Amino acid sequence: MATPVQEPCWTVADVAAFLRVPVETLYTWRKRRYGPPAARIGRHLRYDPDEVRAWLRRQEAA
Repeated sequence: MATPVQEPCWTVADVAAFLRVPVETLYTWRKRRYGPPAARIGRHLRYDPDEVRAWLRRQEAA
């Protein structure tokens, strides 16, 4: 049985491109505890693509 392939984590630039917002906006949102959840991996932020999509759906429903 094959193991499902997990999509790699997104960088800040990937999320900014997906949401069509500047990278700086994501950093501002993070300071304000808004926006999709991110994890710090060393010095870098990484986003789970499924979590970003779920966050976007919640914003559209509000």
